[in-house]
Amino acid sequence: MIKQYVCHPFFIKSFLAFNLLIAFTNLKAQNVNIPINTEAFTMLLQTDENNLLRTVYFGESLVNESEYSSVSDMFNFTDSNIGISNATYTTSGTWNLSESAIQLVHADGNKSLELKYVSHSSKLLETNINLTSIVLKDPVYPVQVTLFYKVFVKENVIEQWTEIEHTEKSNIKLQKYSSANLYFTDGDYHLTTYHNQWAKEMQHNESKLTRGIKTVDSKLGSRTMLLQSPNFILSFGNQASENEGMVILGQLAWSGNFKLEFEVDSYDNLRFIAGINPHASEYSLPPNTSFKTPSLIYAISNNGTGEASRNIHNWARNYQVLDGKGERLTLLNNWEATYFDFDEDKISALFKDAKELGVDLFLLDDGWFGNKYPRNGDNAGLGDWQENVEKLPHGIGYLVKEAKKEDVKFGIWIEPEMINPKSELYENHLDWVIRQPERPEVYFRNQLVLDLSNPEVQDFVFGIVDKLFTENPELAFIKWDNNSVIFNAHSTYLEDKKLPQSHLYVEYVKGLYKVLKRIRTKYPKVPMMLCSGGGGRADYELLKYFTEFWPSDDTDPLERVFMQWNYSYFYPSIITDNHVTNWGNQSIKYKVDVASMGKLGFDIVASELSEKDLLFCKNAITNYHSFKDIVWHGELYRLSNPYTNEFAALMYVKEDKNKAVVFNYLVNNRVSFHTNIEPVRMAGLDANKKYRVKEINLYPGQESSLNTDKIYSGDFLMKVGINPNVNKTRPSVLFELTEAKD
Repeated sequence: MIKQYVCHPFFIKSFLAFNLLIAFTNLKAQNVNIPINTEAFTMLLQTDENNLLRTVYFGESLVNESEYSSVSDMFNFTDSNIGISNATYTTSGTWNLSESAIQLVHADGNKSLELKYVSHSSKLLETNINLTSIVLKDPVYPVQVTLFYKVFVKENVIEQWTEIEHTEKSNIKLQKYSSANLYFTDGDYHLTTYHNQWAKEMQHNESKLTRGIKTVDSKLGSRTMLLQSPNFILSFGNQASENEGMVILGQLAWSGNFKLEFEVDSYDNLRFIAGINPHASEYSLPPNTSFKTPSLIYAISNNGTGEASRNIHNWARNYQVLDGKGERLTLLNNWEATYFDFDEDKISALFKDAKELGVDLFLLDDGWFGNKYPRNGDNAGLGDWQENVEKLPHGIGYLVKEAKKEDVKFGIWIEPEMINPKSELYENHLDWVIRQPERPEVYFRNQLVLDLSNPEVQDFVFGIVDKLFTENPELAFIKWDNNSVIFNAHSTYLEDKKLPQSHLYVEYVKGLYKVLKRIRTKYPKVPMMLCSGGGGRADYELLKYFTEFWPSDDTDPLERVFMQWNYSYFYPSIITDNHVTNWGNQSIKYKVDVASMGKLGFDIVASELSEKDLLFCKNAITNYHSFKDIVWHGELYRLSNPYTNEFAALMYVKEDKNKAVVFNYLVNNRVSFHTNIEPVRMAGLDANKKYRVKEINLYPGQESSLNTDKIYSGDFLMKVGINPNVNKTRPSVLFELTEAKD
């Protein structure tokens, strides 16, 4: 009888379940350790007695890995009222009392979720890149969440995202689906974020985090960074410092609505949750499908923001930005020279200016298209991408050829995601427009947004670019603009497909990525500028498809000193477009010097410059070509902060340390300031090398105050420094350091 019972399927299942329980208990008792290691730091994840995954350490790597198992013993999170405070991916609806990273509704309507550790794996993708994936599952419902940590070891950079899937009988509703959930126990946190307005991008805001939640988010749909930036600096112990202290510097790489949450709990520990903003974006996920969140990308340093930003620059150039280690084209743009008022002859004349200046490319900006509704202002024509026959009777191809005669490449502006109500496209395809059909239309710059969740619209947008390149194969540059946010969010396409309207914000961004992938598959190398009414877009997911971005429509060089200073924490100079324009009252030298800290461009009428100004510009462009490689690919050191000093100083050092270029700017015009008293100490040099210092970009007739015959050791330059003698008569001083080998 006993044998009969043992052989019965019920007893077999019970026996197996009992053994699995024993194995599961042993697994729990082992407290699985999962270290996420960069070259200098470790994030230690560990299972607890309930097989929940917790973050138990974030800091400098331990020498003896065997001691990681003892880390959690040093912390006493014993207050049951706090819930699972240090959960690696915080759930909702069970016993958690903190802000959650994920919140969902099961197919049966239940809102609870608990995630327990199942397995993990790590693999070397290539030299310097490790990928760790951790599988978590709900023990009651068939829901699985996989956490991914892609580590760029030398750069101390981590890219982190999440994938959510399930096998329930019908759709589950994702109400919150964060990319990352970090936890820190240092007890004193300072956060720097960046708020924006048109022409006032990257205005920094630093505060000490106290108990409660600090939220930074965007609900704009497109033009993500118009009001807030997804970039942040988190410092520990003290305010962020250039060369001291532990900092985390990063960004959520997503081109739509984002949300960053910083919650200090009752232990004065910090939970940081980042991801797509769940606002109006509940996502219905079918069975056997996966939802991948965008990446949180962050650099870690124990030596301040300077080292962290250099690391993220190296990561961006090496792994993320399109052609990050390549070249960029200097250009002349017609926008501030002509605005919408131009014709074929006026544009052709500007080609000669481009050649005279010595730039590589001419960029034709807004206003070249539309016939029934000609683009003579910003209130008509968007969507009708045919050459305006009155302005350009011979078409774009003629301009490409005319530019080539002057040995200048030709580029063009488009805004393919947008539509004017005064357009043929609006008349023919109202169903392609994001709008509430029963409500008055609301316009931003007299335009609306096309519905990129719709595959037909994706084809249309791709076709705009494809037609330009097909008809003009020598077209050398695209400026891709986006000037509107999404009002009255509603999709006719989603409605027709019986899909939730709450998918629109997510599917719009996914549709944009699909278009850009198609473009880059067919046209992998053509340079493209990412623009959005200034700095409305600059996330690293879009920058996989673009070679550069436009930081701001504010090109006043004094304002740009501060703005480019803040951008420099997150972006290498090779991807920032800086133009010399008529904005600001500074000299042409000041303007060119500031614009040379990135990809140099001009938005002026060169033929109207004075003889000396024109000569200076030509010489400065020649100089720029001699040092641009250092600016684009060298190591950046911020030497004098314009927010706390009378002048700003930044330095770019070549990798082999045999050459450097230093930019110095007066930023305070008060009468009391005559000239800087103290020298500027250099950084990043070889202490044992000898350097010759030479002032460059001198205005015609101006003499340098530097002794070019003097040779200095790197040790002297980094400990004592060089005085650039910045003052009202010398508000911008640029000099280069070259290794003296004789």
